[in-house]
Amino acid sequence: MTTTAVEPSRRESHPPARRRVPTGRKQWTVIGVGAAVTAVAIVVCTTVGTANAGPVDLLRTFGIWFLGHDYPDSYRSTVVILGDLRLPRALLAFVGGASLSVAGVVMQGLLRNPLVSPYTLGLSSASAFGAALAIVVGRAVFGHSSLVLTIISALLCGLAVSVVVLGLASARKLGAATLILLGVALSQLFEALTSGLQFFVDEDTLAEIVHWAFGSVNNAGWGQVGLVSAVLAVTLPYLLIKAAAINAIAFAGDDAATSFGINVPRTRAATIFASVALTAVVVSFTGVIGFVGLVGPHIARMLIGSDHRYLLPFGAITGGLLLLVADTVGRTVLSPAVIPVGIIVALVGAPIFINLIFSKRANRL
Repeated sequence: MTTTAVEPSRRESHPPARRRVPTGRKQWTVIGVGAAVTAVAIVVCTTVGTANAGPVDLLRTFGIWFLGHDYPDSYRSTVVILGDLRLPRALLAFVGGASLSVAGVVMQGLLRNPLVSPYTLGLSSASAFGAALAIVVGRAVFGHSSLVLTIISALLCGLAVSVVVLGLASARKLGAATLILLGVALSQLFEALTSGLQFFVDEDTLAEIVHWAFGSVNNAGWGQVGLVSAVLAVTLPYLLIKAAAINAIAFAGDDAATSFGINVPRTRAATIFASVALTAVVVSFTGVIGFVGLVGPHIARMLIGSDHRYLLPFGAITGGLLLLVADTVGRTVLSPAVIPVGIIVALVGAPIFINLIFSKRANRL
């Protein structure tokens, strides 16, 4: 008795019941929604305050700037408040938070630890010390602080600490807990050095250094917004190009990534340098703002997943929104007093950091 085989052509002739949704559609939808929320948040946070100004006034200010619309002298104060004070402050808060969050995403992925950030590794404190040292030297030599010298000094100190931390981690094969403890120790060291500088300077220099100690976006200007935005606009696309390599290192480890043809040391060095550059430029303007580089990536990862192709841009959005909202709360909750944004972010970030420490995921890494 013979059996009749089922013809393959019959089985293959039926189309699949469902069409597969292209990979990434959900993630890009989330990113698009985040971008829309960002635009609304910038408008709202710019117009919130004691001055009687709303979104219509902001649009009118844009018309005055770009189209040359006439306006009465009585409206001049509104234009100054919105265009010269609040809008650059809101934009600096957003691009600064976005930069710190992107740096945190990269460091967490490369070191395979959700507790890592520019703050917990000591990079922010080191960059702040470099900025404070440049202020002291600039005032002593030139009679005033130099913006270029401040940024260069912050970048060099941040790079030096990153080389020390990553070099020791590689040479000694440090575990996750030891690496975090090393970062805490370095943070304390550079905070002490920054405090030590304050004993040997005059009142004006002291006030400028204290600005870095608290972390603030007060006195934000369009030049600062432009520079931070330019650095972010250069580094974020580069990191997106390296997203596949970061995924391989983060998910498979160094050995597996090497077997895929990835030059792990070069990739790690280049992407860490980009992260340090983002951190140093932001810190040179805003001072030490801890936990943004930790909390921003953590929120983004919960909403969009761990694929760095989507985590990097969405992490920029969540970090920027976090710092933008925190600054708005700080300048309005006790108005006319202004609470430095670093304090507000720490109040939000500390509980999340504690939760990460005790979470099962952190314990596994």
